[in-house]
Amino acid sequence: METAYANINGQIWLFFDAVVEWELVEDTEQHVNMRVLHHDQGQHMIMTFVYAKCSSIERLELWDHLYYLASDMKLPWLVGRNFNVILHEDEKIGGLLVHQPEYENFAFCVNSCGLFEQGYKGSPFTWWNGRSNVACIFKILDRIFVNLPFQNMLPSIKVEHLIRTRSDHAPLLMT
Repeated sequence: METAYANINGQIWLFFDAVVEWELVEDTEQHVNMRVLHHDQGQHMIMTFVYAKCSSIERLELWDHLYYLASDMKLPWLVGRNFNVILHEDEKIGGLLVHQPEYENFAFCVNSCGLFEQGYKGSPFTWWNGRSNVACIFKILDRIFVNLPFQNMLPSIKVEHLIRTRSDHAPLLMT
């Protein structure tokens, strides 16, 4: 990749190749907003990369900010990475029961912002606690959402959940 960027607390790492030109719009502890020009498409888009806090209370600040961004979003918009919460209770295997308001707040945010997933390849689970047998937990914490203008611009884009190597999270590759 031609360019790399890390956000203010070093939790979000981005790598870009020469096919895009990007401008940093906003950098916080939970997300990075970039205005991106995709040379092949000849169109600007907004990309929001997320590393949500583990605390459901602290994530509410992120959900509020996403609502704010969506309220005025006219460009194609991609929002993705580590949301640190599942979207549905069936996206977790093992461990304690899921606290319903946590994923309901997330689902409400996604729906209110007009975002949806375009599908993925690879393992359905993007996070593993590294344990085995009865202590093993799998979750879908990492994902990429797009709005309708983004989907119309790049209808065939897919997300691939790569194999976890040095992290408990699977890297995501957009193809």
